[in-house]
Amino acid sequence: MDIVLEVFDTFVFDYAYASLVPAAPNWSGPGNATAVNNGWTFKPASEFISFAPSSAAYASAWARDSIIRQSISLYLITWLFGLVIYFACAGLSYYFIFDKANLQHPKFLKNQVGMEIKQANIAMPIMALVTAPIFVLEVRGYGYMYDTTADGPGRWYDYAQFPIFLAFTDALIYWIHRGLHHPALYKHLHKPHHKWIVPTPFASHAFHPLDGYAQSLPYHIFPFVLPLQKYAYVILFVFINVWSVLIHDGEYATNSPVINGAACHTMHHLYFNYNYGQFFTFWDRLGGSYRAPNPELFNHETKLSKDEWTRQSKEMEKIVVEVEGEDARCYEPEGAVESKKVQ
Repeated sequence: MDIVLEVFDTFVFDYAYASLVPAAPNWSGPGNATAVNNGWTFKPASEFISFAPSSAAYASAWARDSIIRQSISLYLITWLFGLVIYFACAGLSYYFIFDKANLQHPKFLKNQVGMEIKQANIAMPIMALVTAPIFVLEVRGYGYMYDTTADGPGRWYDYAQFPIFLAFTDALIYWIHRGLHHPALYKHLHKPHHKWIVPTPFASHAFHPLDGYAQSLPYHIFPFVLPLQKYAYVILFVFINVWSVLIHDGEYATNSPVINGAACHTMHHLYFNYNYGQFFTFWDRLGGSYRAPNPELFNHETKLSKDEWTRQSKEMEKIVVEVEGEDARCYEPEGAVESKKVQ
C-alpha cells in the first residue's frame, strides 16, 4: 500500500496538506530569506517505479511520514478507491453481464438494486475506518512486504505467492464466514447480506460493516504472516474486489467442482447454509457444507424458467424459517414481476 500512498501523495495529498496544514517558514540566509522544509527525506516506495516529490511535499507541518497524515490518507484511499472499484466493476457487470431477466425472479426484492447500493455505501466508509490502521502498520514497515526479488524468498516465491495467498485466505474466510452463520452472530452481522436472495453485482459489497471487515481480515493478515510483494498486494487487492462482484453477477460460466464461483455462491444466497468458501470448494467439501449448483443453472432456458424459480422459492422458504424464524423481506408485489420490463 506504500506504493499507492506515494502516488496519491505526489499528485493529491502533498498539495492538500500543504494548504490545510502548512509548515512554519524556516528563516535562514542573508536578508532573512524564507524557506519551508518539514525535515522529511524522500525514500521511494519501490525501485521499479517512483515519483519525484514536488516542493509541496515539504510544505506541510504533517510530513509524509506523519502517522496522523498517513492514517487520514489511507482511510480516504481505502474508502474512495474502494468506491471507484465497486461502482466501476459492479456497474459494468450489471449492465453488460447480469441477466436482467433475474429481476423477474419471485424472490427479487422491491427496489433491491437501490437498497444494495445504499447498504454498500453505508458499509464502506466504516469498513475503511477499521481497515486503515492495518494499512498504516504496513506502510510503516511492519509485516513482510518486499519490493524486489532480492528482498524476498526468491524468484520461485514471486509466482508461488499468488496460489499461497488464495489458499491461505480461502481457508480463513471459510471459517469466518461459517462462524457468521452461527445464530448468535447471524442476526446481528451477516443477515443484512442475506437480504439478497437473488443478488445483483451491487450486492457484492452490501454487508454490515463489521461483517465485511471480518471477511476481509484474512487478506490483511497474510502479509503479517508470510511475505508478499508490494505490486502483488495491489493486484490482489483489486482482484479480490473484482472477484466479489463476479460471484454475485448470476453468470454461471463454468460448473467447476473446484472453483467456488457464481453458481456455488448462488446456492449460498438461495439456501443459506452451504458454500461458505470464497475461491474454492475444498473447505466446504471437508466441512460437509458443499452443495453442487443445480444443473438447471447452466442452461439459459431452464435457469430462468418459472418451474426452476418455483422450486428454488419453495426450498428457500423452508430454510429461511429455520435460519431467521420468519421472512421479513419485501418482495415485488404480485403481478409486478410479470409486468416488469426486462431492461
